[in-house]
Amino acid sequence: MENPRTRRIHGRTMISYDSLSKTAAALTEGETDPVALMATLACEIHHADDRFDWTGFYRVTEPGLLRIGPYQGGHGCLVIPFDRGVCGAAARTGETQLVPDVDAFPGHIACASSTRSELVIPVRNAGGEIIAVLDIDSDQPDAFDENDARELAAILAATFGRI
Repeated sequence: MENPRTRRIHGRTMISYDSLSKTAAALTEGETDPVALMATLACEIHHADDRFDWTGFYRVTEPGLLRIGPYQGGHGCLVIPFDRGVCGAAARTGETQLVPDVDAFPGHIACASSTRSELVIPVRNAGGEIIAVLDIDSDQPDAFDENDARELAAILAATFGRI
């Protein structure tokens, strides 16, 4: 059975961000606990597109340090310093990291040997403080594009920008 939130274009599965956004808003309405929000979004995002092999959050738990939060997929790294890897780069710079080939990213941390491409988006609270990063890994090379980054960032802003 095909996922109702995706469609195929030129042989590539494309997520319906409009549908995902509406579902995320409905499921998280009124919730203010960041971990509950992360758990809900990790599940919804992960199951929305077959490109997403690992989907989860790394939370800022102390200055310069990320710890694993709610996720879907195989085991992730437990701790990531801001000065290492794609997640660290997103947390350190406050900028989305769109990595078409993880082997070409200096300092990439291989939490899973199957990962070929990665998208990491900073998560900010209402005060603009980075509280986490959303990390999405794919076992396909060049799996993500600017549209994915923009649409997922908008969902994160709508969800976490109110807490």
